[in-house]
Amino acid sequence: MKVIVEADGGSRGNPGPAGYGAVVRDVRSGETLAERKGFIGVATNNVAEYQGLIAGLRAAGELDAETVAVRMDSKLVVEQMSGRWKIKHPSMQPLAKEAQALAQGFKAVTYEWIPRERNKQADRLANEAMDDEKTGKTEKSGKTEKSGRTEKSEKAEGARQPHWSGAVGEPTRLILLRHGQTKLSVDRRYSGRGDHPLTELGLEQAEKAAKRLSTLDGIAAVISSPLQRAQQTARKLADEVGLEVVTHQGLIETDFGTWEGLTFAEASEQDPEVHRRWLGDTSVKPPNGESFDEVHARVRKARADIIAKYGGKTIVVVSHVTPIKTLLRQALDVGPQFLFRMHLDLTGVSIAEFYADGHASVKLVNDTSHLS
Repeated sequence: MKVIVEADGGSRGNPGPAGYGAVVRDVRSGETLAERKGFIGVATNNVAEYQGLIAGLRAAGELDAETVAVRMDSKLVVEQMSGRWKIKHPSMQPLAKEAQALAQGFKAVTYEWIPRERNKQADRLANEAMDDEKTGKTEKSGKTEKSGRTEKSEKAEGARQPHWSGAVGEPTRLILLRHGQTKLSVDRRYSGRGDHPLTELGLEQAEKAAKRLSTLDGIAAVISSPLQRAQQTARKLADEVGLEVVTHQGLIETDFGTWEGLTFAEASEQDPEVHRRWLGDTSVKPPNGESFDEVHARVRKARADIIAKYGGKTIVVVSHVTPIKTLLRQALDVGPQFLFRMHLDLTGVSIAEFYADGHASVKLVNDTSHLS
């Protein structure tokens, strides 16, 4: 995926109270994919601008971008990161090294100077960060913090206390539930877009999972893949908690193309070279199918849609092996090999929490205690 990172920083006094802002955009549509802002204390404009760049590169990495086009109105940062100017100032050197280390995680990063009027969104975020400090709401290093508040008042409002990771605020809690058994899962056959119903055992598994999850407080929505096996599983829970099932197309299983309905051995025999590469390369597609990279992109969008609508709430997501693995991978911020090393059982329950400041945590993976 190719993205644009726009970053800025400012200091009211130079040096003085300083903040940064960063925006990540889709290179084709121009859609804003992520925003970051933070107050960094007393610093110079240049330090704040570097902090904006670092925040933008981190956000691009969290989105699994491969190619990044950085655009900033800081001539100094652009020229230094492009290697045309030397980095002489001691306060700049560690920041430049951090930015360079982040840049090495992408296939390519380019740097372009743009006039300030074309960098308005990042500039606005930087100013918001400095304004927030004045009103008692600060964001330091991209992690939202509240100042001037007592522990008693925080608890009274139900706010979540800071975690060891630095994440603060109420996360969006995704309870991830794989569907129950189908005829294809009995024989361990590739089951992607084929719309297969649950077996009798699958319905029993779904009912047990529903009874277990219905004991949890505060479930705000049950969101499901559109496929029948997921819908049947989701309806069992929705009936228990008195909610309707919401369908999201982005949660559908991988399209396995011509491998649909085949066993591992049969697919390997049918397309030996493609199957071998597919097992280790997430960009490879099954014949007439969908790559895991494509799944990753649509699941990331589905996650963004869910958080935009239900941010800070507890949501049950009923889906399939690959989308659930992908959500866990995104929460853990790990590479694609995770997909090939993680096993998920039928009606296995996992929990991932996503924070507004970009942090995430995994609380549970593949729990099937309700089946015993």
